[in-house]
Amino acid sequence: MSETTPDVHVAVPLLAPAQGVPDVIDTPEKFESALVQLKKGNGPFAIDAERASGYKYSARAYLIQIKRTNGGLHLIDPIPFGPGHELFIKLNDLLNTDEVILHASTQDLPCLREVGINPTRLFDTELGGRIAGLPRVGLGPLLESLMGVSLAKEHSAVDWSTRPLPKEWLNYAALDVELLIELRQKIYELLSASKKWKWAEAEFASILIAPPAPPRIDPWRRTSGMHKIKKRDQLVVIKNLWHARDEIARASDVSSGKLLNDAAIIEFAIHKPLTKKDAEKALRPIGMRARWLENMPTWLSATETALNTPEDEWPPMKSGAATLPPLKLWRERFADKYAPLTHARFAVESLAQELSIPAENLISPEIIRRICWAPPADSMQNLNAEAVATAMLGLGARQWQVDLVAPLVANALLEREPREIPAEEASETLPETP
Repeated sequence: MSETTPDVHVAVPLLAPAQGVPDVIDTPEKFESALVQLKKGNGPFAIDAERASGYKYSARAYLIQIKRTNGGLHLIDPIPFGPGHELFIKLNDLLNTDEVILHASTQDLPCLREVGINPTRLFDTELGGRIAGLPRVGLGPLLESLMGVSLAKEHSAVDWSTRPLPKEWLNYAALDVELLIELRQKIYELLSASKKWKWAEAEFASILIAPPAPPRIDPWRRTSGMHKIKKRDQLVVIKNLWHARDEIARASDVSSGKLLNDAAIIEFAIHKPLTKKDAEKALRPIGMRARWLENMPTWLSATETALNTPEDEWPPMKSGAATLPPLKLWRERFADKYAPLTHARFAVESLAQELSIPAENLISPEIIRRICWAPPADSMQNLNAEAVATAMLGLGARQWQVDLVAPLVANALLEREPREIPAEEASETLPETP
């Protein structure tokens, strides 16, 4: 992929906002004052949110940063107000008079929507950078490559539910929006110059209208380390422990991993301890945590219940979710589907390199796999790009993606012999979900 970055210079550290770190907005009077200032500003709104990931069960926002040209920089503590507060409704109405700029918007939109902020016009600087063909699209690297400044990230993983928030944390949070408006303009210019703005615009719009992700089927199956599990009775232990942990975490709003991490659940499933002594022995090799002991009676009870579960109630080794087989099985058992897939992937990768855009942003790899697994009937008889295009749209592809990719995939569906693939791809074995 070609690199479309400007000349590289030594980045200047950005140490503090130009107008200093504002006081935290935690009263209605301060919130009303911020709304007045923001209304006097002009142009788009730069927004960011801080969550307490890894500390809390919920994904709520514990700080919201907003900046607007001539409208000031504001740090809002959403906790004193709560979801749906009338001041957040007023803020949302104001934000929807112009564009909202977010970096990696899909991470922050859920917690912003929870309080009542629901943008109708979006610019995502991270996604915009990807589509523009930039090699590094984190906020820090983008600011360095496009604006010549560097951000310190030493507070990126702190517990934002802490009150009061330390001054240095607030400074860090404020810097995340300090230059976001200027960065948006730089990325827009790159997108326009490369004739990709309409693509980015369609992607931003699709984020805003995307429905919430459906609840996962058997979420306990996503426990890290499942590749170690070979027996169905072990799955019962994992399932019981996962649900017991989730119930406690939800009720206490504590991150599940702090109560009992996934590695510990796997050890419980393998060793099936029924006493505290046996549990400590099983967990000691992975590093026993004092926090795990707080709910040890619950973990042991969940394990004992699992061991008493009749075999006909054990979960199957494979999930019933509609997932496709791993590529290794495509090669071994489904040659008629694997051959078109190799050609389609090669064609997409080649076009992505030509257009300087990541292949996964050109078209979702899952869409390519599903089209090759279950091709439109018309496409198997002749080169029917229209049938493929209709199928892609039905799977969620955007029109610009379909226009570029559908003809390539339609052509690939007619292939009967797989492409010769590199050794590293040939060894690919996507893990089966137990």
